[in-house]
Amino acid sequence: MDHDKTPGAPRASGSFDLQTARALALRGGTAFQRWTRTRWAPYTVIALGVLVIFFAYLTWALPIGRALEPLQTPTLVLLTADGKPFARRGSYKEAPVEADKLPAHIPNAFIAIEDRRFRSHLGVDLQAIARAAKVNADSGEVRQGGSTITQQLAKNAFLDNRRSLRRKAQEAIIAVYLEARLSKDEILSRYLSAVYFGDGVYGLGAAARHFFDKAPEQLTVGEAAMLAGVVKAPSRLAPTVDFKDAKQRAGVVLAAMVDQDMVTAKEAKASLAKVKLRGERARLPVGSYFADWIGPRVEQSFGRGYGEVKVWTTLDSQMQVQAQRAIRNGLKSGRRQGVTQAALVAMRTDGRVVALVGGADYKKSQFDRATDAKRQPGSAFKPFVYLAALRSGMGPGSTVVDAPIKIGNWSPQNYEGRYSGGPVTLFQAFSKSSNVASARLTQQVGVRRVTEAARDMGVTSDLPNDFTIALGTGEMTLLELTSAYAAIAAGQGPVTPRGLLIEQQGAAKARLATREREGLLTLMRGVVAQGTGTAANIGPQVFGKTGTSQDYRDAWFVGFAGDLVVGVWMGNDDNTPMKGVTGGSIPAQVWRDFMTYAMRRPDFPKGAVTVDDGPIIDFEMAELEEPGELSAELDDPFPLPEPPPGGPYDEPYGPPPRYDDRDVGPPPPRYRDAPPPDYGEEPVGPPDEDLMDRDFGDGPEPVLDEPGTS
Repeated sequence: MDHDKTPGAPRASGSFDLQTARALALRGGTAFQRWTRTRWAPYTVIALGVLVIFFAYLTWALPIGRALEPLQTPTLVLLTADGKPFARRGSYKEAPVEADKLPAHIPNAFIAIEDRRFRSHLGVDLQAIARAAKVNADSGEVRQGGSTITQQLAKNAFLDNRRSLRRKAQEAIIAVYLEARLSKDEILSRYLSAVYFGDGVYGLGAAARHFFDKAPEQLTVGEAAMLAGVVKAPSRLAPTVDFKDAKQRAGVVLAAMVDQDMVTAKEAKASLAKVKLRGERARLPVGSYFADWIGPRVEQSFGRGYGEVKVWTTLDSQMQVQAQRAIRNGLKSGRRQGVTQAALVAMRTDGRVVALVGGADYKKSQFDRATDAKRQPGSAFKPFVYLAALRSGMGPGSTVVDAPIKIGNWSPQNYEGRYSGGPVTLFQAFSKSSNVASARLTQQVGVRRVTEAARDMGVTSDLPNDFTIALGTGEMTLLELTSAYAAIAAGQGPVTPRGLLIEQQGAAKARLATREREGLLTLMRGVVAQGTGTAANIGPQVFGKTGTSQDYRDAWFVGFAGDLVVGVWMGNDDNTPMKGVTGGSIPAQVWRDFMTYAMRRPDFPKGAVTVDDGPIIDFEMAELEEPGELSAELDDPFPLPEPPPGGPYDEPYGPPPRYDDRDVGPPPPRYRDAPPPDYGEEPVGPPDEDLMDRDFGDGPEPVLDEPGTS
């Protein structure tokens, strides 16, 4: 008889009661069923699903190698045409480092100061968070952070820098995920390869090169401590910004390392005393007027990459030095005349820009007045008016009436209202910059032909569609105007200015006929030889034109000799008038001093010019530099002459007639004793017969040879 089945019989110890099991199962199922009917069940299921999906997304989509990737563009180190680095652009990042292959003191420096429990936590250090919260609460401000190295990597690689609870939560989740996916050394390697050290430098490899000119493996204990200390506030603690503060912070890092038995106190003290900046790269400026001009085109030419790319430019280091000095001295000379800004562009007739100064001081103002500021060129625009006249069949010996004229409601006037009252040659009118003559020529040939002449030579800015175009009322940059003069010098246009050696000049769209080019050179030589630009007359093969806008707001001189074309502008950023500064005064003298240096160089085309040994600034060969403060100790190199008694400069500087040209102002110092022109029936003497016959002496025509080929 089976006693186990007998009702009421006692059960053996350890026996299985099927009914009890069924009852328990029924009760358990009932509990689960009851939970599924609660209001929280759907939300719990959704939360678990989102968490699973999120971690799946992280597993498949999160680019955990992002910290090891190069920057969008590599660092660009700009070199002059003679091989001298003069600027750097873009951020700097070297190839990734491997933490386990570095000397122990290097990763230890970062661990000691940034995350001392790095080796033990799981991505988030709750103890550090609690400590930071207490310190911040006690001080009433944020003084400490509780982020681990893993959290910093998560933020640097995947998140932005906004401070919010949401971002901190994302940071913590990603940090836990990274800890699950990567080893501690892999996390540390990614952190060291991407962390920012200030001065545009990312990663330990770049920082070691930038600040100490060595490989990261060669960093000393003190150098590693200094770099680890920078991470807290890179913009303030970078050694190039404040070496004293950076060294103090390095001492804090070393103290933490000593406290954690990573180095001895003696070793820490000795190493810190030897830390010195050695990186030549760090001394390169991050910008200059020339670098800012070519920067956008350079950056578009390169893709992702580590390290640096050396870019060869057209800049000539010594010409740049001379340009900066000439502008600096010109500005000092013009202080009394209310001149505060100036610019200079020097370029070859094939478009290569060899010197560019965009203002008085790049450190104070990065606005480039050579490439970005559009101003009225005044009479410096007249070569295009006369080119249109030459194309219509006129020549330098053709005549035009130099007398008052009214065109519609517009009545242009000559400087100081002086006219010959009758016909003068184009040579005479251009040399003395007659406004009424230019207006009459424009009336004769038409505004459209003047515009076409300017466009053929490369002027792209908007030009007025009326007769005021004759006096240069259309605004343009100095670089644009200088390029147009380069087209005249080359005999074809447009000449596109270029700053990279790898760039090539485009094909010419317009060519000057021989008679057109020779006619323009005859006219422009007359300006320098006996007209408004005599201050620039340093040789028989120098050609140019002065320009002064209304109220003395802008003063220009643009000219060329050989294959070198140089433009100078002076004025003020707020467009306030200067005191009697014309294109033929200080700008022409700045041009003369720069060009005199260029003509004496051995690479200037032989036979193109004979340099006049007039007094100039005593230039020295020097390292490339940016213009700084104007020295108050310099003697005034360009003194303006005293105004003649009873002359125009004794009167207040009231508003002159509209579009009045200011080219014929006081003569420069070396011409102070020259007799004044006779403003009777013949305002100037007859033109030089040699110039009229287009005979420029024994030398070849300008512009023709590459430097050093003659």
